[in-house]
Amino acid sequence: MSAELVDGGIPLVLKSALERVASDIDRLFDRLLAVPDDPRRELYEAMRHAAIGGGKRLRPLLVCAACDIFHIDRNRALRVALAIECMHVYSLIHDDLPCMDDDDMRRGKPTVHVQFNEATAMLAGDSLHALAFEVLADEATHEDPFVRSELVLALARAAGPAGMAGGQMMDLVAEGETFDLPTVTRLQQLKTGALIAFCLEAGAIMGHVPPEGRTHLRGYARDVGLAFQIADDLIDAEGDADAAGKAVGKDAAAGKATFLSLLGLDRARQQAHLLVDQAIAHLQGYGSEADLLRAIARYVIERDR
Repeated sequence: MSAELVDGGIPLVLKSALERVASDIDRLFDRLLAVPDDPRRELYEAMRHAAIGGGKRLRPLLVCAACDIFHIDRNRALRVALAIECMHVYSLIHDDLPCMDDDDMRRGKPTVHVQFNEATAMLAGDSLHALAFEVLADEATHEDPFVRSELVLALARAAGPAGMAGGQMMDLVAEGETFDLPTVTRLQQLKTGALIAFCLEAGAIMGHVPPEGRTHLRGYARDVGLAFQIADDLIDAEGDADAAGKAVGKDAAAGKATFLSLLGLDRARQQAHLLVDQAIAHLQGYGSEADLLRAIARYVIERDR
């Protein structure tokens, strides 16, 4: 990994990788979400509003970095990256709805229900959810139907009640209950960590690595996912809304138990750094092909959005 740094201390190679994957994902979304000349037009425009431009594209980058370890063709890796971003954007659209977090800004622009309306936002999220599986199930993603079916199964588990949706339910309950640290950790492992874990798992699936050979990648994903959430909590507590591209200070206002409220700022920050060190240690069996994953782990706690 090059030691040359750019703004914010981010390695130049990581900045380049983030910009490249963002450009690639925007290009694929532009193609996937071509606006039809029929009454569905506003639905597609709403999906494009949410999906194209902005965002860290961290999950797609994790997919591509994991696929690089196993020398997967980039175009195929990008299809899996597109699927995970479809799922992520769907979750953001629904997360922002008045019945959930009721947010007005996302990625520095009006949320979908504000820009369009609630019904269109619901359908846009539903459509992106469906498109994620359509992309994975297409033969263009992988010629082996068993690989495609395993990708679909893994994403379904990561997104459903045993993953992201279950974590979101716990997050809603957290507004009226006092959670302890193990419960908050479990909440975040489901709400945020499950999709991050899929990103690493997907690379191994594409590389025909059996489940017993994925332990180190799963450990990396678990630790990076928790570090990512602590960083999010820090941004919510200390960050700038303009830099974050969304409202901040909402967790404290809602009275939710978070890593920060339970550990305090200093201990939470120390824990995030410890988790990043652990994540990188999980990659010790890999050489330079895992350098991008190492840089991503460091980046998750250095970002400001």
